[in-house]
Amino acid sequence: MPSRRQIRVGMIGLGLMGRELASATARWGHLLHLDFEPVITAICDTNPALFGWFETNFASVTLKTSDYHDLLNSDQVDAIYCAVPHNLHAQVYTDIIRAGKHLLGEKPFGIDLEANRQIQAVIAEHPEVVVACSSEFPFFPAAQRILRCIDEGRFGTIIEAHCGLLHSSDLDPTKKINWKRMIEINGEYGCMGDLGMHVLHIPLRVGWMPTSVHATLHKIVNERPNAAGKMVPCLTWDNATLTCTVETQEQHFPLTLQTYRIAPGETNTWYLRVLGTNFSAEYSTKFPKTLRTMEYSPGREQAWQTLDLGYETVYPTITGGIFEFGFSDSLLQMWAAFFDEMAHGRSSMAQKFYCATPAETLKHHEILTAALQSQAQKQVVAL
Repeated sequence: MPSRRQIRVGMIGLGLMGRELASATARWGHLLHLDFEPVITAICDTNPALFGWFETNFASVTLKTSDYHDLLNSDQVDAIYCAVPHNLHAQVYTDIIRAGKHLLGEKPFGIDLEANRQIQAVIAEHPEVVVACSSEFPFFPAAQRILRCIDEGRFGTIIEAHCGLLHSSDLDPTKKINWKRMIEINGEYGCMGDLGMHVLHIPLRVGWMPTSVHATLHKIVNERPNAAGKMVPCLTWDNATLTCTVETQEQHFPLTLQTYRIAPGETNTWYLRVLGTNFSAEYSTKFPKTLRTMEYSPGREQAWQTLDLGYETVYPTITGGIFEFGFSDSLLQMWAAFFDEMAHGRSSMAQKFYCATPAETLKHHEILTAALQSQAQKQVVAL
């Protein structure tokens, strides 16, 4: 195989997800038939103590800094993964784009709708820059199967659809408060801001933009200890259930979205369930191999069946089809999609499923803003 084109990557924000995505680049040989590969060349964080892991594992890093502008000014950086608190998105993301660096940014792409619109305006001014939003769960094999079934129209008339992401760690009232529980940094969306793109990526990709939203938002733990052990107010929403109506030329059905930080017993559980008159399907990462489906035609019995899926990936890998797919694999697939779009453009990508787009983040902001309005007014809000 000819040598791969190297894409030089900078990382802004070296926390959990920064390390996860960096480690995915170290597994690049796991992917087959690609003519490009990422190389981590620069790292940035306001906490230099986080540099050590990157220094140990990535000899390619030549730039280490606490000032992200150093990455923007470097000719050794082609693309940037950015994970900073939500209140910094508008400033940092637009600076990255104006500098001509391709961007994979974290959710929600702005602390609120106005911040997202600021980012959208700069994207429009720089069409040469590839910009995407991190969202890895749709790359799971079962999620891709359900997507194909939607695209093929197998469901018939859709009766209802559900998607959610459930956490449980915030059930512990002694867990120290962090910025994701502070409105001034996280934003008024609360749990919806950090988790909402995960539950909306597939619905928006297939054209299920709601025409109305009714939100039930819940604050469960009202105060938490700070770093010094003092109890301080915890003001962000812990849990959100959005009951939406989807109306297209072909379909009219309810879409339920859940973003929960307090779901007892759940450990980062993402699920998708679509019920239709001809076909139904459901999947949860709680059972990562198992896809449940039901084929139906008039007069036949209604019987769900289960299928254990193997390693069916958007981008082919060295792993045999009988083995299991996991979270780190979904991140590798998402990185491949981002760099594929960089290397070849969306229309020429080796595979056709691409990362969450800026346009989709705008729609997701419109939905979350309507949810806040719905909660405040205790009524359905039209979109």
